[in-house]
Amino acid sequence: MLELRNITKRFGNVLANDRVNIVVRPGSIHAIVGENGAGKSTAMRIAYGFYRADSGEILVDGKPQPIHTPHDAIALGIGMVHQHFMLVDTMTVAENIVLGAEPGTLISLDIRGAGKRIRSLSEEFHLAIDPGAVIENLSVGQQQRVELLKALYRQARVLILDEPTAVLTPQEVDEFFQILRRMREQGKTVIIITHKLDEVLAISDEVTVMRDGRVLGHRKTAETTAAELARLMVGREVLLRVQKKPAVPGRVILSVRRLSMKGRLNGISFVIRAGEILGIAGVEGNGQTELIEALAGLVGESELSGSIDFDGREISRLSARQRKELGIAHVPEDRQRRGLLLDASVAENSILGVHYREPAVTGRSGIMLDDASIRARAQRVIEGFDVRPANSELPARALSGGNQQKLIIGREFELPPKLLLVSQPTRGVDIGAIEFIHRKLVALRDSGCAVLLVSAELEEVTAIADRLMVIYAGRIVGEVDPTLATNEEIGLMMAGGSRTSDED
Repeated sequence: MLELRNITKRFGNVLANDRVNIVVRPGSIHAIVGENGAGKSTAMRIAYGFYRADSGEILVDGKPQPIHTPHDAIALGIGMVHQHFMLVDTMTVAENIVLGAEPGTLISLDIRGAGKRIRSLSEEFHLAIDPGAVIENLSVGQQQRVELLKALYRQARVLILDEPTAVLTPQEVDEFFQILRRMREQGKTVIIITHKLDEVLAISDEVTVMRDGRVLGHRKTAETTAAELARLMVGREVLLRVQKKPAVPGRVILSVRRLSMKGRLNGISFVIRAGEILGIAGVEGNGQTELIEALAGLVGESELSGSIDFDGREISRLSARQRKELGIAHVPEDRQRRGLLLDASVAENSILGVHYREPAVTGRSGIMLDDASIRARAQRVIEGFDVRPANSELPARALSGGNQQKLIIGREFELPPKLLLVSQPTRGVDIGAIEFIHRKLVALRDSGCAVLLVSAELEEVTAIADRLMVIYAGRIVGEVDPTLATNEEIGLMMAGGSRTSDED
């Protein structure tokens, strides 16, 4: 159905695709997996006309085709659904779907006729979407269905899906997979770019593994395992499940009572003890970001109500710097905007947050940087957290996403913290770095630190957390034992389907 033959693509000095060959059979679900920077998204964007290959060719139905723009791809029946949806919130489903392919004439758009066709497609593929619904009133899962309808409306025979389950609840993932299977049954061809190996095994027929811009292997899904795929992706054996001993909680480190923030947080209460990891699960946008930033001191006091006690002290009025001085470390969810100065060196980034005091500075005035101490601190982070390349003079911008993340986590561990607030610790991080970061978080817990973990990856938070809270619409709607609760039970709570009181 679709073939990439000897595709090579460079971005400056970076070789993103190196003679890539991928063959996708008609009527199949084909997964493409690989670490960050493996070249999988680049290859598929070339197939969709976002990028133009430096060499090689694209074949559709066995015939070479000059695909230079997305318009060329759409004309050949290739559609792409991006990880970040391209929808206008204030417009209806039908208006979004026809945008760029408006029916009727310049004087009179035939939205009603388009709506009938969209409704017919929705019923045919069991998508259950009302063409007249406004996008901002739809759930994330429903918005993804709109993106699928957009491709189907343009008569796509091949659908390329980039990280399609990244923001879905477990129930939405199950429903989404049912939709993909129906599409396959009706002759559609689906390509999934993903890093979730369990989903690859559950939904795909075949899988292509990429590493360093090359195709490392191709397997029929029924004939491979997660361990084999991980080994091909990383080049070594990878521990796919977090290994940790039961937590031994100590004294209460953090006590939050009735914390509220207008329109964001609603009466949140919980405690966390030394030597435990408390996880927070929830669909993104339900208050997780605001909660972590409120605890880190990044939200103005006037915007909050309630109390925050840290190690027996009320800290609601303390600044972010004062909280860090007490031992509260913070790994932000957006490493580039919140965690790093990208044009500063690795060494300079390693002292952010403690740059104003010894040993980063010398003398009573506190204005002279101690280069030797800074380099020593940077070297501890580089060696302790396997930051690559191991060059403290490189700008942080030169590091891959995974190594930027390891730099931030290593810096915060150096505090050393009594409480670590960590958001999305492995977002956009490859499977090898994920394994490393998970081990470090568990080791920090075992050293007696309290860890508050927010992750959009349900598998991650249930594997690492000792206790698990679920947040929905700014409220904690329940707490479960992650070793006992099923993904379906947690997913129901994430969607607001179950609620328990947190008044006490």
